[in-house]
Amino acid sequence: MNTRVRVVAAVVVLSQNSVIIGRKITNIFPSAKLYGLVSRTNDVDISFTNFGETVRELFTAGTPIIGICAAGILIRTIAPILTNKGQEPPILAIAEDGTAVVPLLGGLSGVNDLARQIAEALNIKPAITTTGDIRFHTALLSPPAGYHLANPEHGKKFIADLLAGEKVKLEGTAPWLSESNLPIDENSELTIQITEKLGNFSYNCLVYHPAKIAIALTNPEINTITQIQEIFKESNLAPAAVAGIFAPLHLANNSQLHSVAKSLGVPIRFFPKSELTELILAAAGADAQIVSSSTTIAVAISTQIINPTTIGQPQGKLAIIGTGPGASQWMSPQVKEILAAATDLVGYKTYINLIGSLADGKCVHESDNRVEAERAYQALELAATGKYVAVVSSGDPGIYAMAAAVFEVLDQYNKPEWQTIDIQVAPGISAMQAAAATIGAPLGHDFCVISLSDILKPWEIIAQRITAAATSDFVIAFYNPVSKERTWQLAAAKKILMEHRKPHTPVVLGRNLGRKGEEVKVITLEELEPTLADMRTVIIIGSSHTRQIQQDNNVWVYTSRRYNSEE
Repeated sequence: MNTRVRVVAAVVVLSQNSVIIGRKITNIFPSAKLYGLVSRTNDVDISFTNFGETVRELFTAGTPIIGICAAGILIRTIAPILTNKGQEPPILAIAEDGTAVVPLLGGLSGVNDLARQIAEALNIKPAITTTGDIRFHTALLSPPAGYHLANPEHGKKFIADLLAGEKVKLEGTAPWLSESNLPIDENSELTIQITEKLGNFSYNCLVYHPAKIAIALTNPEINTITQIQEIFKESNLAPAAVAGIFAPLHLANNSQLHSVAKSLGVPIRFFPKSELTELILAAAGADAQIVSSSTTIAVAISTQIINPTTIGQPQGKLAIIGTGPGASQWMSPQVKEILAAATDLVGYKTYINLIGSLADGKCVHESDNRVEAERAYQALELAATGKYVAVVSSGDPGIYAMAAAVFEVLDQYNKPEWQTIDIQVAPGISAMQAAAATIGAPLGHDFCVISLSDILKPWEIIAQRITAAATSDFVIAFYNPVSKERTWQLAAAKKILMEHRKPHTPVVLGRNLGRKGEEVKVITLEELEPTLADMRTVIIIGSSHTRQIQQDNNVWVYTSRRYNSEE
C-alpha cells in the first residue's frame, strides 16, 4: 500500500561496470543523480575525485545515498559521522551486478521502502533485516506518503512491546495498517491513532496525521499564515495533516502564496477557477467537511488522502540552460539538476544530442536551428500548462542563444498565462571561454564578442562594431563566422582588422569544442581565411598586447593584464 514518492538521491558508482545498474536506478527515480569516480567512469551526471569526502558531504546534507559498491566501504566511510538515528538519510549498498540490495541506515526515513522499490526493478528480493518490517509487513517508523508520524520518539518502545507479544488497537482509517500483519485487537492498551486532530502523544500511542486537509487561498497577504494558524488552533487541527495549498492560476508567481506554502512545507497546486468555494471543493472533494471559510481563506478536511500531484497543476517552470560547448565535464551542476528535474526538453536536435542520457525519460521537442522564436513560443506554451521545460542551448544561453529569444517572445506576445511561469536562466561555459582555456589566456584583458551573422542585423552595424573594437584595441571573439550561405563576411571583417592590427597578431581558431573532432589552433591575422572556419568555429582575434609563447611542445596564447602605452 506504500505510495511511491519522488526521491532526490545520489547513486554513487566507482567503476564503469556499475554505470549500467546506476542508470537503471536513476530511471526508477528520475530526480536522482548518478555520481561517478573521475578517470574510472563516464556518462555520469556528476564526477568526483574523493569517494569518502563526497559520501560524507552527501550524508551530512541529508541526501539519500545508493552506493553500488561493497557495504563495508559505505559503513567505514560514514561511521565516524553517525550521531542522530532520527536524522539519518537512507543509505543502501547494491551489488555491482545488481544481485543484492542491502539497506544499511535510515530506518526512520524510508530506507526499506527504497530497497523494495529498487529490488522490484532489479527483479530480486531486498535484504531487509528490520524485525518489525519482516514480522508486521509494515514500517511503523517510516509511514508511506500521505501519513506523518507525529511522535517518533515513542516508536522504539512501542515496536519493542509489539515484538514482545502486545497487541494494538487502531483508531481511524489507514489501509496500510489495517492490511498489514499487525496484531490488531480493539481491547489493547497499545493504540495507533490516525487523525487530522492534534493527538495523544503518550508512550503507548502512536499518532499519524493523514494528509487530508486542503487550504484554498484567493488573496494571500503578509498575515495569511497567522490567520491559518489561528484557524488550526481553534479547530485543534494538526498542520502536519495539510496536503497542500490550492489557489487560482493567476497567483502562480505571488510571493506571499509561496511564503505560506514554504512555512507549512507543502506544495501549491493551481486551478483556472478563482472562486474560493470551487477551489476548496476541487481540492478536497464534494463531500469534504469545510472547517472554515472566509472571503479569501478556506480550510476543508477530505474523506480521502489528498495526493496534490493528481489535482490541478503545478506552477509551470521554464529554464533556459547552457550545456557548455559539448563536453559533459563543462556542464554545470545547476544545469544537470535542471535537466534531471525537467519534464520537457525543447531545443535544436544537435544540442539535445549533446546531453546524452540526461535526456532519457523526458518529452523531447526537437526543431531546426533557425526557428528560435517558434521554439521559444512552444516552450512558453508548454510551461504555461504546468510542465517543467528546459530550453537547451549549447555554450551559454545568453550569448547569441535562446535566452534572448525567449524574452523577446515573452515581451512580444505578453500572454496572460505566460505571466504565471517561473523563469530562470542557467549559465554555461561559452565557446570563447572553452577555446581560450584550451590555448591559454587570450581573453586575459578587455574583450568583446561580435557575431558575424547578418541575418538579424545589417552588415553595416557589424562593420561599425568591428571598427570600433579594433580601434579600441579589444580582443575580439567572433561567433557565427562562416556558413554555407555566408562566405564573404569573415574576409570583410579581416579587411577592417588589418587596418588596425599588425599582420602577425595571434588568432585562435576553436572548432567542435568539447565534441568529436575538436581542434584548436593558432594562426596569424594575415593567415585568416574563410575556408578555415564554419558555424562550429569561434575565432579569437588578439589585441596589440596578445602574445604567443612556446613551452616544450605546447603553444600558449595570452593577453597581458598590464596595459602600458609602450608595445
